[in-house]
Amino acid sequence: MSRFTIPTDIQSTPEESHAILEGIHKQLGSVPNIYRLVAQSPAALKGFMDQAGALAKGKLSPKIREGISLAIGQLNDCHYCLSAHSFISTQLLKTDKAEVEANRKADSHDPKTKAALQFAVKVAENKGRVAEKELIKLRDIGFCDAEIIEIIQNVTLNIWTNYLNNVAETPIDFPEVK
Repeated sequence: MSRFTIPTDIQSTPEESHAILEGIHKQLGSVPNIYRLVAQSPAALKGFMDQAGALAKGKLSPKIREGISLAIGQLNDCHYCLSAHSFISTQLLKTDKAEVEANRKADSHDPKTKAALQFAVKVAENKGRVAEKELIKLRDIGFCDAEIIEIIQNVTLNIWTNYLNNVAETPIDFPEVK
């Protein structure tokens, strides 16, 4: 049970959140609990959606972004986010289950993805203080500075959603993973 009241429908949220939630409903066919939770603060919802939308148009592939979400979700023990991003990875991106499990451990069959995930976890574990050799590894495998910046931004976005869902104990409305 959530420690926050989660509105049951769009109309139960502040009017300023309605348009964003209606867009989510149109895209997904429903409005997952995290969005209805965040919608109680229209400013937080707008910031969340703006940041996620901007990153979706960035240089990183959807599979790397979802891999970061899985690795950071695992690091922060966020069952809601692990369930949501496992679903997105397997159902929408058609990532095989073995790769999803590897991503949770900051691993991948793809060397470039593996490097991104390992760097992402180091950023989170060390509060952004990473050794120069970590940046060199990323550049040597083919990441440019813009992509490295986006890896870091994906880390921070996922830390926020992990912390929010852990604090709220958001009920999982995706197929649950452990």
